[in-house]
Amino acid sequence: MSRELAVVVDCGSTNISVSVIDAHGDVVAVASRPNRAHPQPGGEGWRVWDLEEIWGKACECCREVCSEVDGEDIRTVTVCTFGADGAPLNPDGSLAYPPICWQDARTEGMAGDFGRYMDPLEAYLETGYPPIRFNTLLRWIWLRENEPEVLEGTQWLMMPGLISFLLSGECSVDPTSAGTTMAVDMACRRWSERMLKLAGLSEDFFPPWAEPGKIVGRVTRKASEATGLPEGTPVVAAGHDTQFAAVGSGAGPEEMILSSGTWEILMLRTDKFSPSGSSYEDGVLYELDAQPGLWNPQLLMMGSAVLEWVRRRFYGGDVGYDAMIEEAKGIGPGSDGLLLLPSFVPETGPTRRHGTRGTVLGLSLDVDRGHFYRAALEGLSFQLRHALEVLERATGFRAEGVRVVGGGSKNSLWNRIRADVLGLPVSTLLQEEATTLGAAIFAFLGAGVFSSVEEAREAMLRPGPVYEPSEDRETYEELYRKYREVPEVLEGVYRGWTQC
Repeated sequence: MSRELAVVVDCGSTNISVSVIDAHGDVVAVASRPNRAHPQPGGEGWRVWDLEEIWGKACECCREVCSEVDGEDIRTVTVCTFGADGAPLNPDGSLAYPPICWQDARTEGMAGDFGRYMDPLEAYLETGYPPIRFNTLLRWIWLRENEPEVLEGTQWLMMPGLISFLLSGECSVDPTSAGTTMAVDMACRRWSERMLKLAGLSEDFFPPWAEPGKIVGRVTRKASEATGLPEGTPVVAAGHDTQFAAVGSGAGPEEMILSSGTWEILMLRTDKFSPSGSSYEDGVLYELDAQPGLWNPQLLMMGSAVLEWVRRRFYGGDVGYDAMIEEAKGIGPGSDGLLLLPSFVPETGPTRRHGTRGTVLGLSLDVDRGHFYRAALEGLSFQLRHALEVLERATGFRAEGVRVVGGGSKNSLWNRIRADVLGLPVSTLLQEEATTLGAAIFAFLGAGVFSSVEEAREAMLRPGPVYEPSEDRETYEELYRKYREVPEVLEGVYRGWTQC
């Protein structure tokens, strides 16, 4: 029986996956390959992406999933990836310089010394971004100062645009990716002339913007032979993965959204762009939503990377999470006095002013590995509440609940602790891959399968369990108060230690 299918190419930092999704939100085929950046000769800490390698793995995944479905059912294909990264393209379609990875260290000093270019707060108020070493703008400045020839006669594509170009032969840049460059006038959803001027660039350096859901081209014969996708399939714009996770979360207007994976991003979809000096100090980033007229204020935090650390250090890496959760369930709130504090991303988080790092307090001879795992879940949940309070203060939004998506949404104990620490209901989806779902929504929109994002969400997203606060809420309220006092105390300890 014929059905309508969308193919989503999701290029992540550690995995490249291709999923086939039907118009009911079911994943009918998926394939993945590992991904990694490579050292670039010439400087310590320089890292770049091998676009040919990425394309080759994406093609392998496409061929694999296309072999499992009827090609005549494929209506559309789209691409989403991480933000900030891109590369200049020569007129013949070749790369003028490899895509610099967000992990690259070459612009670290420039971020710390951004004041020599312009006032950092002034830049933040326009672009929604503070100076961070992975800002695309800083890479353009670096290229202008060190490799100026690669910026002449070329056109810049962000990573989703590069892969879409390989599929269709057409150049495009989407607003969600452009919004991660620190070069966009966020209030007006367009390039900032004065920010581009810092790198000696103008809007001519970029192809026209393609809003998510717009057809940017069609799969070429060459790309069809490489991927197994039917020639002529519409290639629809998507973009930065964070924004599509927000759409694919199914969050209501009263909910904040937590994308929980190796990293966690707490964000909301709002019709107000309201950066301020205090939100700058608190590390709040603003990005462009996938839909015009909306913005995504957000905070970036450590996530399940902390849990993986506990698993490696205390469980030998060979014990599954189900067994770890069962051990932690046998321990009461507060982990018998063990407190594990993760750290926000140092460049952006609200605790960066204290200069503190991840910390463990309350060790005793009675502590075992289950205590460490539960303490990690609690510490991450305290961090989440801190972030929620920061976002509420920055935006005036008052959350009535939190919608959790990603791998971390499947941990029922963690969700219960989150609900108790927040004092709010924590909702989930039955589907795990909100980013893929969000991208598929816009792919189907571009192909004419749905007439609106709202119609697509209604048809494709299925709500999962809701976790309400329990009788442990009062205990966690007291524990959270103690958690908030620790960074100020540790600040003095760290300063004294570094002076010894």
